[in-house]
Amino acid sequence: MPRKNYPLRISPELYAALERWAADELRSVNAQIEYLLTQSVREAGRLKPGLQLTQPDPPKDREEA
Repeated sequence: MPRKNYPLRISPELYAALERWAADELRSVNAQIEYLLTQSVREAGRLKPGLQLTQPDPPKDREEA
């Protein structure tokens, strides 16, 4: 299934925080946002039973990078 593009408007301060967090975990900001949203949706129980989401790769070990 193709990915859905969606414009996102957030404050510069929030974007900067996400940018730092993404860099710490060796992800792009987009991948970090998708990862956080996926985690939140799962924790809230909002996925249909059996539905699998394609999730961004977990953070790489800094020694491997």
